[in-house]
Amino acid sequence: MSVPQAEIDRLIEQFDPESSFRRLAGVSAGIVTVIAVALSGWHYYTAGFGLHNEIAHRAIHLCVVLGLCFLVFPRPRRMGGPWEWIVSIGLVVFYLLLGVGLLRELNDPVSTGAQAAFLAVLAALAGLSLPLKAYDGSHRHIPLRDWIFAVAAASFSLYLLLFFDDIFITRAGQHSPADLMVGVIAIVMVIEATRRTMGIFLPLLAIATVLYGIFGPYLPGDLAHRGYSVPRVVAHLYKGTEGIYGIPVGVVATFVFHFVLFGIMAQLTGLGQLFVNLATIAAGRFAGGPAKVSVVSSGLFGMISGSPIANTVTTGVMTIPLMKRVGFAPRFAGAVEASASCGGQITPPIMGAAAFIMAETLGIPYNHLILVAIVPAALHYLAILVMVHLEARRLKLAGMDPSEIPSLPAVLKASWHLFIPLVVMVTLLLMQYTPFLAAFWGITLTVACSWIPKLLGPWGRGMAGMAVGPRALVQGFEMGAKSALGIGAACACVGFVLGITTLTGMGFKFSAWVLDMSGVLAQMVVALDPLGWLQANQVTVLFGLLFTAVACIIMGAGVPTTPTYIILAAIVAPAMEQLGVPQLATHFFVFYFGVLADVTPPVALAAFAAAGIARSEPMRTGMTAFRLSMGKALVPFAFVYTPALLFIDFTWSAFLLGLVSVTVAVLGLAAAYTGFLARPIGRPAFVVFNVLCLSLVFANPMLNAVAIPAVLALLAWHARPLPAPAGAAAA
Repeated sequence: MSVPQAEIDRLIEQFDPESSFRRLAGVSAGIVTVIAVALSGWHYYTAGFGLHNEIAHRAIHLCVVLGLCFLVFPRPRRMGGPWEWIVSIGLVVFYLLLGVGLLRELNDPVSTGAQAAFLAVLAALAGLSLPLKAYDGSHRHIPLRDWIFAVAAASFSLYLLLFFDDIFITRAGQHSPADLMVGVIAIVMVIEATRRTMGIFLPLLAIATVLYGIFGPYLPGDLAHRGYSVPRVVAHLYKGTEGIYGIPVGVVATFVFHFVLFGIMAQLTGLGQLFVNLATIAAGRFAGGPAKVSVVSSGLFGMISGSPIANTVTTGVMTIPLMKRVGFAPRFAGAVEASASCGGQITPPIMGAAAFIMAETLGIPYNHLILVAIVPAALHYLAILVMVHLEARRLKLAGMDPSEIPSLPAVLKASWHLFIPLVVMVTLLLMQYTPFLAAFWGITLTVACSWIPKLLGPWGRGMAGMAVGPRALVQGFEMGAKSALGIGAACACVGFVLGITTLTGMGFKFSAWVLDMSGVLAQMVVALDPLGWLQANQVTVLFGLLFTAVACIIMGAGVPTTPTYIILAAIVAPAMEQLGVPQLATHFFVFYFGVLADVTPPVALAAFAAAGIARSEPMRTGMTAFRLSMGKALVPFAFVYTPALLFIDFTWSAFLLGLVSVTVAVLGLAAAYTGFLARPIGRPAFVVFNVLCLSLVFANPMLNAVAIPAVLALLAWHARPLPAPAGAAAA
């Protein structure tokens, strides 16, 4: 049974806050379209013909992005009970205290009229942020409040652009009262824009860090620091490159936006359907075929889509009904799609926004990151495929009917032209051209190649895809801009956390706590090892990684992958570096577990979206998706202990030994959490599987020599068919 496009859009809007757009009509729709298309056009032009200076480029980007956030996104659904008012009043108090605190601590005199005007503007913005229904408007209409918010959100970046020479050249390092008052407006509008697009969790986290920076002397114990004045905090967050206009916004403005736009344009031409066809050809004929098609197609589609929820819904509407039809339970069908779709963000060549930020933060070429991601992505999908295969064997399910599987020559003949932009773009990345230039040519060739069937005339009949004409181009540029708004606002808000972290040294305090706790627990475990196989440093790293993984999952319940990665990488990386873990391995560990948070209850948004298609109970679907992710959850631990899997300090012996160990561990955990091979896996065997597979991540030769044969022996034992009942044999 096919799912109508309206239902697909509803599911994406319901479970993906970044895609919950207004459906405007009339003049307001025309204004938003013009602004969005202009934003995409400007990014497309600068990608091909040169960027502005760092601050100006980021300011232009954020000026339009934050303004559009209030025009495109309606006010989010209200919290239950009194919480909406409690949170909103708390935000209003924070805004007003920040403004009053600034005026009290300014060194330069400010006229009474200027102070009154500033407080009036701040009070008006704070009042408009209250959840009064009169302000809400509708999904088809932009209320006056949101026009005011849009102007205010654009104004603080416009202020930097208009007075750029005076602010950054004439009086570099000096902050006028006007600069700082505009900076307070900037903080308010970034919080409100993020609240509008991402929900309340990330803004509350940002506010907590700002308060931490101001009230440091009054905090207890090791949390205390000398504290910073409101003007110092505002200047650091607004005018520096470690706050609002920091690396995250810079990466979104120069890399991420272009690849989001490429993904949207590629989908318009039919590349997504081509991926589904190829996945069906590759996996459809095997046991539980539709589930394997779901895994493969989600991986392929994930290469051009950075959103796990959009990936889940876009491919799930085709694969989930097929999985249910061949005999998979609805919750399992939804869980497979959700679990597989989360891997798109770590699947090269085009990964999620966090990957570009990682490359910029670590100062490594993006083409190197593409190579590094190959093994983790392959192990991610191997784990899901094994669990899907075992479930299909348990249910004795067959593959798809041959009539439902398209012919490879026919698919390639009809769709060969759709590969050209992707191949050229990947080639440019591997040749070390800048990512935004590669995206420029990818977008250009996507539009140009979409016309090949028409240009071929009679020879182009039967070829797949849609020619991107002026109307489709406007549609693609508009959707590309809208799809980048949420991540733009989130990265600006994350700048508060990063800015305060660098200002106060908060990251080093957290790192010291992680090191202390991990060291104490490690000493306890090593003391219980009679054979002396465990090394204190290895076990300390393990506990540090466990704390990090739990933090990623908890934060990922309320924050998307990219902000989760940015925040935790900044806080955790120093601790892991002190334990000898390479920076790239630490960052990839955080990235990987941030991705898994989308299928971790109680807030497993990708799984909930899949449950909407599968017509299954959301929480049970989330729990099943979490179970399907247990095999791949071990992978990040493996490449921390064996950096050769990420091509760090690479030797063939270390790489092959690590690959064999983690592959055996993935197979063992997949079998344990499926609970069945040819015979059921009981509770004692389940516990043994977990202990043995966990020991394999240490890359310890003695442990491996015992654990690998033991896991293989257990797999072989449970792979033996159960003996037939005596009555059946007699019959």
